[in-house]
Amino acid sequence: MEHTEKKRPSRLLALDILRGITIAGMILVNNPGSWSHIYPPLEHASWDGLTPTDLVFPFFMFIMGISTYFSLRKFEFRLSWQCCRKILVRTIVIFAIGLGVAWFGKFLRGIPEKGVWEAMCNFDQIRILGVMPRLALCYGLGSLIALGVGRKMLPWFIFGMLVLYTVLLLIGNGLEFSEQSIIARLDNAVLGEDHMYHETVDGQRLAFDPEGILSTLPSIAHMLIGFMCGGLILSTKDNNLRINKLFIVGTILTFTGFLLSYGVPINKKIWSPTFVLTTCGLASLFLGLLIWIIDIKGYKRWCKFFEAFGINPLFMYVLGAVMSIVLGCIKVPYSGEAARDGMISVAGWFYNAVWTPLAGGDPTLGSLFFALAFVVLIWIPGYFLYKNKIYIKI
Repeated sequence: MEHTEKKRPSRLLALDILRGITIAGMILVNNPGSWSHIYPPLEHASWDGLTPTDLVFPFFMFIMGISTYFSLRKFEFRLSWQCCRKILVRTIVIFAIGLGVAWFGKFLRGIPEKGVWEAMCNFDQIRILGVMPRLALCYGLGSLIALGVGRKMLPWFIFGMLVLYTVLLLIGNGLEFSEQSIIARLDNAVLGEDHMYHETVDGQRLAFDPEGILSTLPSIAHMLIGFMCGGLILSTKDNNLRINKLFIVGTILTFTGFLLSYGVPINKKIWSPTFVLTTCGLASLFLGLLIWIIDIKGYKRWCKFFEAFGINPLFMYVLGAVMSIVLGCIKVPYSGEAARDGMISVAGWFYNAVWTPLAGGDPTLGSLFFALAFVVLIWIPGYFLYKNKIYIKI
């Protein structure tokens, strides 16, 4: 990580706010007080379908594509050694941070049973892929593809990637949650069951990674759609024209995704092509709306909270993940029913002893209170960085 304190370049505030909203949203839905008590909009769709929670990660991926366009413009979109080195280093660092967070979780959870040294060396069950590794792969491969293919041919390349993935899903049983799915078979063969996420759908639990190898292909296309929208934004100086173009693109993508979903369902866990089109379209529409509210109409007071998340997004996400692991592993004495052997995690204590009573005994509302409080907890150091103009770049 690199710390800088220089003045930020001029940019659309709406981009920072959308980025901040998505990071705050990811932290919110990843940290309920209880996984057994969650309001339906704050849960992922079990398999096919789309909930508000299913939008936060693809929205961030879309914004990453826009930011990548801004970044690569400095190199005039040429595959120079300096540009490739920057892409490669950033990709490796982001991927390594993702693996580090996965290791840290296994380490802390393994100490009580295995001891410090054995828990420290427990590499045989670390999940290799996940949110941060997916961001790394999509940024690295997407950037190289954008530079190598060229902006004129890029739309056709994206189209080809989505068509290819659709064909693989249709001929490889990829639309079903099953061990015979081409997605599960490839991940099991390459990664191994112990290094994968274990998903549960309709009571059936399988080694099935929603950020697996094959579904990285449409995720790269997803990032590249954002990349093209970044070009649309920079090529248009007037904000009114910008939002008109974003609304047109967003409407076309959204309706195309919904129409094609009758053949290929919208599904986040396989990152289906219709999921790509629909969420990119909704992200484009939402960005256009934010530009109108914030950058045209000037309604900015409400968004200060999200700006702290938006200027240091990956740092804030990693901080949330690490803090969640720590609060979930440190045990304190507790005499309630939720305790085991008279002990409960710090997170569990706050949920059971603080937030659920404040919610009038409603466990679902208490779970939401916990999640909101956790977002505020992560915001506090983010706000300190924001006020002191400290930007942590990965």
